[in-house]
Amino acid sequence: MTRVEIEYCVPCGLLNRAQDVSGAILEQFGEQIDEVALVTGDDGVFVVRADGEVVFDKTEDEYDVDAIVRAVRPYVGATA
Repeated sequence: MTRVEIEYCVPCGLLNRAQDVSGAILEQFGEQIDEVALVTGDDGVFVVRADGEVVFDKTEDEYDVDAIVRAVRPYVGATA
């Protein structure tokens, strides 16, 4: 099953964004997702990984919860 990791900057106050993204992913995919992990970071980081692959990085992409959920979709139900 799919593991999603959301690494967010604690000093920047990005916890709310991380929670929004994790909630949207769980709402969309439910039991098809094995885990959504919130990982603390710093230096402005906000990166979403699905099965170890970066699907969103705020340094390269515009923050959009729906776009992040769409980026995770190809990993859901995929076999290794």
